[in-house]
Amino acid sequence: MAKNLLIVESPAKAKTIEGYLGKDFLVKSSYGHIRDLVKTDDAIDTNDNFKQKYEVPSDKKAVVSELKKLAKAAETVWLASDEDREGEAISWHLYETLNLKAQSTKRIVFHEITKPAILKAIEQPRNIDFNLVNAQQARRVLDRLVGFELSPVLWKKVKPSLSAGRVQSVAVRLLVDREREINRFEPEAAFRVVALFFTDDKKELFKAELSQRFADINEAERFLQDCAKAVFEVKSLETKPSKRNPSAPFTTSTLQQEASRKLGFSVARTMTIAQRLYESGKITYMRTDSVNLSNTALQAAEQEIKSAYGDKYYKRRQYKTKSAGAQEAHEAIRPTYFGQHSIEGDASERKLYELIWKRSIASQMSEAAFEKTIAKISISTRNEEFTANGEVMKFDGFLKVYFESTDEESEVSLDESGDNTLLPPLQKGQHLGLNEMIATERFSRPAARYTEASLVKKLEELGIGRPSTYAPTISTIQNRGYVVKEDREGKLRNYRVLTLSSGQVLAQEKTEITGAEKAKLFPTDIGILVNDFLVEHFKDIVDFNFTATVEKEFDEIANGLKEWTAMLHNFYGPFHSEVKNTIENADRASSERMLGIDPESGKQVSVRIGRFGPLVQIGSPDEEEKPRFASLRSGQMIETINLEEALELFKLPKKVGTYEDKDMTVAIGRFGPYIRHNSAFYSLPKGIDPMDVNEDQAIEIIEIKRKKDIEKIIKTFDENPEVKIEQGRWGPFIRFGKQNIKIPKNKDAEKLTYSEIVELAEADKNTGTSGARKKATAKKAVKKKS
Repeated sequence: MAKNLLIVESPAKAKTIEGYLGKDFLVKSSYGHIRDLVKTDDAIDTNDNFKQKYEVPSDKKAVVSELKKLAKAAETVWLASDEDREGEAISWHLYETLNLKAQSTKRIVFHEITKPAILKAIEQPRNIDFNLVNAQQARRVLDRLVGFELSPVLWKKVKPSLSAGRVQSVAVRLLVDREREINRFEPEAAFRVVALFFTDDKKELFKAELSQRFADINEAERFLQDCAKAVFEVKSLETKPSKRNPSAPFTTSTLQQEASRKLGFSVARTMTIAQRLYESGKITYMRTDSVNLSNTALQAAEQEIKSAYGDKYYKRRQYKTKSAGAQEAHEAIRPTYFGQHSIEGDASERKLYELIWKRSIASQMSEAAFEKTIAKISISTRNEEFTANGEVMKFDGFLKVYFESTDEESEVSLDESGDNTLLPPLQKGQHLGLNEMIATERFSRPAARYTEASLVKKLEELGIGRPSTYAPTISTIQNRGYVVKEDREGKLRNYRVLTLSSGQVLAQEKTEITGAEKAKLFPTDIGILVNDFLVEHFKDIVDFNFTATVEKEFDEIANGLKEWTAMLHNFYGPFHSEVKNTIENADRASSERMLGIDPESGKQVSVRIGRFGPLVQIGSPDEEEKPRFASLRSGQMIETINLEEALELFKLPKKVGTYEDKDMTVAIGRFGPYIRHNSAFYSLPKGIDPMDVNEDQAIEIIEIKRKKDIEKIIKTFDENPEVKIEQGRWGPFIRFGKQNIKIPKNKDAEKLTYSEIVELAEADKNTGTSGARKKATAKKAVKKKS
């Protein structure tokens, strides 16, 4: 038996570290937290200074049992969980649960999994930092109290099975506020004028833009007509040097943003991949809000830059963290070895590693040098001026390795841009020839909808959440159905273009797609309803300043400046009173909105949230004739749908033709638009409008689905046509009526007999693992909870 037991959080990390330590060390994983607050209402005793009741979950009992035996046999137990508050809390839970002794327990931390870092940590052990543990306990207790007390209020006053959270509710509010800002926005049109000039030799054309815009088409047309006979002259020419500096190395937030922009990764995916890279010793700790690099890292970066690119590309830079709340982070996210430009691994790991390597190495490189030229061009018949910008790179510097992306979207296409990479040789007073001038109608834009990455950036700016909370917050609001991440098609919009060419002004009307969205976050109707209820009755919970103040208090607890239970008392007293008052006095929240009168029936048309989502209703329950219902389509919202759009929904279901002597009917259901044919249902592919589906399209959709279904069937049985072995997402499984049965690992799917399947089905019924049984159990649990 090894003298030393070293416990880390994950098996991947254990495997990496085990290779660095000798035979005297046994490295084991706790698989994350080994205990948590009990699920019942008595988890926290608010009358006894927030005393907590913990339990070891059933799936961790075997791990705890093994660790207890190993800890008992070891001379020293080393707690090596992560270096943040969460990691410190895990070490404390291990200490308590495994009944460890202070004299034989040591706490070590490291922010990279390399042999020198691990050996150095072993040489410098410390005790458990209870300030960090208390900060984590305060967050855990406060969030549990908010969730447990707010959720029943939502069940009674809004809709059953809802839940609320402290940071999540603020994130949803940001999205709701932005959506309403966009819906209120009225675009303003103006004409942007771009000219294409040439010099005497006519060899090279270059673009210039008018410094002002025209609000009226008549003004724009008059300007172009005045320019038809004008003389254009270079009024002034200014050339000046400029430079661009590299960005700081990655923090958790900036890594999530850049991986979203450059690689298209979700925030959760970025963190999962970064975790794997950290645990396999490739990068430093991935939850950090520091931009600092250690001296060792700075020296390694210097050596790599000078050897790979030359001395002139190196410039030492020491970055300082601007965030006031930055805590417990020793270093930015960087490669553990700068000499390793790329790694082995799956495609996503390689891409993320290379992004981290490039950003880190670029941060220690020279600035890029440019020469910028600005030419002002006068018009003999007008007072306005054109401006032409040219930029020439004199030295690429850090751009040799890395160019940072931004969230900004270009307002115009490149062919209309007035910027040039290079201007032809120009002189002050020189006359220019006009090749073409275009005045294009452009519309002002509302603020952009949030992506996952830009929402993280906003939360960080407001001081809400910390590196460890961004990914789970964004995942939670989507999992709860308060927010959806999706693409949405834009709408056609007409715009006008005036072109001056060969002395004549030509007017054209063109169309463009506007408002198309890719991977943006949209609040759902239920998300908006919950948000409005919380804003009305629990202002503090969704108040940005209040939430940021709570985060600062957690920081103060972590730094030993505030007592954690005192902070909770200050919060819980007013909050609990608010909960009681709301349950007793608040009206039930309603999403219902009256849209007008149906011209055919003369009945009231309304829109509201129903049992399965938002719907339009014609009539009311107290009338003799039953109301008619129709589900809202993707992209439609209770707040913005109008009467005309609502009535369109009642044109479905509609018959689109017959196939195999059976009707084909298009309708919209709980899970979106579909075709019903011969008692079977076929979902419409994305992008197909159910109102536009014709007979040929419907037949094609049915045939494609049938073909896919046939391809996934591995085996059928004459004894019972309802029994099939199919290829599923996670491998082959048995479909036995309404049961979906997992095939044991020691069984070959293709060789299974019908009698063996009957046995497996019976065993599955008895263990209660079938889909139907699971759903029934879940329903009972929800009912009991509510």
